[in-house]
Amino acid sequence: MIQMESRVDVADNTGAKEAKVIRVLRGSTGAGKFTRKSASIGDRVVVTIKKALPNGEVKEHEVVRAVVVRTKYPVKRKDGSYVRFDRNAVVIIDENGSPKGTRIFGAVARELREKNYMKIVSLASEVV
Repeated sequence: MIQMESRVDVADNTGAKEAKVIRVLRGSTGAGKFTRKSASIGDRVVVTIKKALPNGEVKEHEVVRAVVVRTKYPVKRKDGSYVRFDRNAVVIIDENGSPKGTRIFGAVARELREKNYMKIVSLASEVV
């Protein structure tokens, strides 16, 4: 459950280290009184880069699109099991949905395969 103002790690080699979510593009709103849009694994968000390497592909304060690959909030799978990670992380993408970086650090969730982010799944070192 990532929402606006959330700080997330960047899990690729574009040079960005930390980002802040400024808009959730594909997410869901909870029923009842909680109506803010929240993003889960595989949802697109708009982020601004907060910390970046000086010689990276993206610079600090740049606004880019990203897809969520890890969340601390548990995600339920169809077999009844849950998967959760220790930190929230995103991968920076371009307009077509393909990643800007050439490497992805850490594990990514299997739910990305169902949401047609096959390039991210193939670049990841581990799929959980």
